[in-house]
Amino acid sequence: MTGYYRPLVQHGPARPDGAVALAGQRLWFTHAQILTRDGAPRVVAARDIPAKMLERLSGPRAPIAGLAMDTPQIMGILNTTPDSFSDGGRHNSIPAARAAAVEMVAHGASILDIGGESTRPGADFVPEDEEIARTQPVIRAIRDETDALISIDTRKAGVARAARDAGAGLVNDVSGFTFDPALAPFCAEAGMPVCVMHMQGEPGTMQESPTYGNVLLDVYDFLEAQVDLLEKAGLKRHNIIVDPGIGFGKTEDHNLELLRNLSLFHGLGCPLLLGVSRKGFIGRIGQEPRKDARAPGSIAVALAGLSQGVQIIRVHDVVETAQALRLWAAVR
Repeated sequence: MTGYYRPLVQHGPARPDGAVALAGQRLWFTHAQILTRDGAPRVVAARDIPAKMLERLSGPRAPIAGLAMDTPQIMGILNTTPDSFSDGGRHNSIPAARAAAVEMVAHGASILDIGGESTRPGADFVPEDEEIARTQPVIRAIRDETDALISIDTRKAGVARAARDAGAGLVNDVSGFTFDPALAPFCAEAGMPVCVMHMQGEPGTMQESPTYGNVLLDVYDFLEAQVDLLEKAGLKRHNIIVDPGIGFGKTEDHNLELLRNLSLFHGLGCPLLLGVSRKGFIGRIGQEPRKDARAPGSIAVALAGLSQGVQIIRVHDVVETAQALRLWAAVR
């Protein structure tokens, strides 16, 4: 029987004896919940967690491309596409993308995630040469304006290579490195940190009927397997970020189950990224049909994620999120 350990995360300076830091952060835990596929959950003291797992849960995360992982980082979303679900067409010219990037960095984004292929539900495939044409000139223009870390949001090795040549320093693959077998070896050879995300199916069909035996453990197992494969390809675990893929091949109930249990994923020993910005379930639960008016709901979920130790939050609304994060940090 395989056990999965979910830290019961707490915060504050009044830490009892036996409290253990969560991933080297100011958050801590004294107990964890053991989850299994064939038994009821139970709670154990931190001292009873196996040593290797406890080290993964508690060990400090190394910086990613120079960015500290013991303090929250904001990744600003910049889509150079005509059809992205929330901001399609707003940044698909070089001047518009450059101006947006400069504004995001000025207001608190330390990472800029540039995407040239929409991955909204029902999106069509974009050929590699077209994706390069959308992203490489924008990355080059942004690189001339800022020293912020630039991420390329792509599934394709050729796009990643062109982005690296233009100044990108991180690869964010929504397919979890299952789409292009050449991508992981390229990232290893280039020494580029990566983000591996879980997605069930393809963007065009992922929301038709997503099903899981146990969404929490199924996503964990996928990410664990992909991290192992990336290590075998030559990437170091400290350069791998994991993302449970909220909204990618998941129902509203699946999303909520993952969000309630995010601390489980610290057991992978990698920094954790959370991308929930403006997504459909936020509109439904928050009763806001307008995608660009979902900042309050997006921020609420992002802060809930930070409370479970998420290190990177991927957002459209950088200004509002940065303000909320400063207040969140001050009162804690």
